[in-house]
Amino acid sequence: MFDATKIKRIAINTGGGDAPGLNAVIRATTLAALERGWEVYGIRHGYRGLLDLDDMMRLDAKAVRGITHLGGTILGTANKGNPFEFPVKAADGTVSVVDRSDEVVANFHKCGLDALVCIGGDGSLRIAQKFIEKGIPIIGVPKTIDNDLAGTVMTFGFDTAVATATDAIDKLHSTAEAHERVMIVEVMGRYAGWIAMNAGLSGSADIILIPEIPFDIDKVCAKVQRREAAGRHFSIVVCAEGAHPAGMDMLVRGPKEAGREVLLGGIGEYVAKEIAARTGKETRSIVLGHLQRGGSPSTFDRLLGLRFGAAAVRCLAEGKINVMVALDPPTVKAIPLNQAIERMKTVPLDCDTIQTARALGVALGD
Repeated sequence: MFDATKIKRIAINTGGGDAPGLNAVIRATTLAALERGWEVYGIRHGYRGLLDLDDMMRLDAKAVRGITHLGGTILGTANKGNPFEFPVKAADGTVSVVDRSDEVVANFHKCGLDALVCIGGDGSLRIAQKFIEKGIPIIGVPKTIDNDLAGTVMTFGFDTAVATATDAIDKLHSTAEAHERVMIVEVMGRYAGWIAMNAGLSGSADIILIPEIPFDIDKVCAKVQRREAAGRHFSIVVCAEGAHPAGMDMLVRGPKEAGREVLLGGIGEYVAKEIAARTGKETRSIVLGHLQRGGSPSTFDRLLGLRFGAAAVRCLAEGKINVMVALDPPTVKAIPLNQAIERMKTVPLDCDTIQTARALGVALGD
């Protein structure tokens, strides 16, 4: 039985891809915990700080001063090095995976930690759930620019990423029109098209391709040709990195590395080549990539990060463990972590945003 009155020392880690707002969560969690008289430690680079204890840092008010507006994370992060599938390179160069999770658990107790605040996306929180099953009390904080975590209306980082992508799309309009080109913009999103849908619609894209709607390249080209016939000699196409033609798998960049997610990419270039070949239009493709992860968080993401961090500490003080804090406007609530990761939150095909896109004549490739 978890006794909140005995909490003396907690730790924070950040895992997976970085997202604007991470430092806001770290600051709020640290300050809220210090207000309750608890000690706070930061685990560097995902779980690495619990495999190498020299990679941990004490967090006090000075350590988190002036970091709310900063992008990235003062703790560093990692999207590989899952302790349950930890990559080990042999002398001959081959890589195998070993389970080092028991080392993490042992070091957690060796450090006298009472709970862990795990800030991460789908992959990181799935690892957190495994550690819950090994007896570590955990509070999850949803972090992903993809906005694909169930149970929360919004994840921090998403608003900033969409603003960055929208700004890029805005800038491409003038050059696309000047050169009478088709411009393809590939954005992040993996298996969910939230960024592509929101940025594409806000940036007045003509065609938006998302993983939830496998596309017909002939219909994509038909939209370009209709615009050409109407005297609109340029088009803007926004592709989520996980978008794919009907009957084809998502495109990947190289083989899957041990202990990390498969890397998606290449759909923008594919669509550009197909449009050029089928319509004769000059095309260019651009991959926004990690630009969407960087920079100062928006006001919304700063505030949401601060709210999530304070709520994580509040949950611990109330004896709630093995939960994830989630935005349920106008409040932040706690839901069981296993419920939050049981499914991916994809774009509903009947949602208002998609209906708006169709009403405005935006082609979705179907």
